[in-house]
Amino acid sequence: MDTALTRLVGVRHPVVQTGMGWVAGPRLVSAAANAGALGILASATMTLDQLRDAIRDVASRTTAPFGVNLRADAGDAADRVRLLIDEGVRVASFALAPSPELIAVLKSAGVLVIPSVGARRHAEKVAAWGADAVIVQGGEGGGHTGEVATTVLLPQVVDAVDIPVVAAGGFFDGRGLVAALAYGAAGVAMGTRFLLTSDSTVPDAVKARYLAAAVGDVTVTRAVDGLPHRMLRTDLVASLERAGRAGALLQALRGAVAYRGLSGVTWRGMLRDGRALRHGKDLTWSQVLLAANTPMLLRAAMVEGRTDRGVMASGQVAGVIDDLPSCAELVDRIMKEAEEVRERLTARR
Repeated sequence: MDTALTRLVGVRHPVVQTGMGWVAGPRLVSAAANAGALGILASATMTLDQLRDAIRDVASRTTAPFGVNLRADAGDAADRVRLLIDEGVRVASFALAPSPELIAVLKSAGVLVIPSVGARRHAEKVAAWGADAVIVQGGEGGGHTGEVATTVLLPQVVDAVDIPVVAAGGFFDGRGLVAALAYGAAGVAMGTRFLLTSDSTVPDAVKARYLAAAVGDVTVTRAVDGLPHRMLRTDLVASLERAGRAGALLQALRGAVAYRGLSGVTWRGMLRDGRALRHGKDLTWSQVLLAANTPMLLRAAMVEGRTDRGVMASGQVAGVIDDLPSCAELVDRIMKEAEEVRERLTARR
């Protein structure tokens, strides 16, 4: 299927596997890339050396294009951008809008810049700064998310910018891909659907929790880090919502210490990142510490399999997914279903 996304990036299919922390590692990214989708490596929880090793690991497993997701507000963002350029990465993805300077550096080196946004004004801003495409996530999407549904946000962004728009939030099959194309998107991006594949390294017991979830079991809470965060409702989430400020702060401090030990981030660096996180948001310092704790809560579930100690970011589509195909099987199924839907629509006309 030929779209503005496939032509821009050089992938076979207009499907993107998003950069999920602790989930989108070399095995999943390379499997998605080999299936013809754009795989995106999550790097926020990696040191610079770990990121270099992970990029090379992906490159050793596939010759297809792939991307790396970066934190634009990270203290070493410029070093990570230079690493992507040196390693020949095709796409730089950003969860927050990168600065015009970072975009210019990447584009001058031939790296495509594809930020993720949750509002029309953000899409307009990064497009004006030179972004090559944009991923727009509606409120159905997992992790940090907004309040506007994809079906309302997507057409707004498509009408507002003249670069390819990739739709995210609520997509899991070929019907959704055709619907996104009908809205004017150039493809779809999926996180939860790729998390629930046999190529994902998420522990089987955690995948089983996702598969058992109904749509109503996926909630949005501010209890984890002070920001709207879509995840599976668990006893831990309920306890965080009940906890007082002191209890939440103590847990955040413990998590921040553990994250510092794993990531190598200094206390000064964590403070700097905390200031960046607070910028433009009504967050207390307790909430900033909770945000520093979030990577550890995600790691507990996604790496250690401890659903009693961790949180499970999730899109609402978890409630309608009931299998664990390989990436190759998933992408092939999506594309076949999309073609069947298009043929039925053409026949009816």
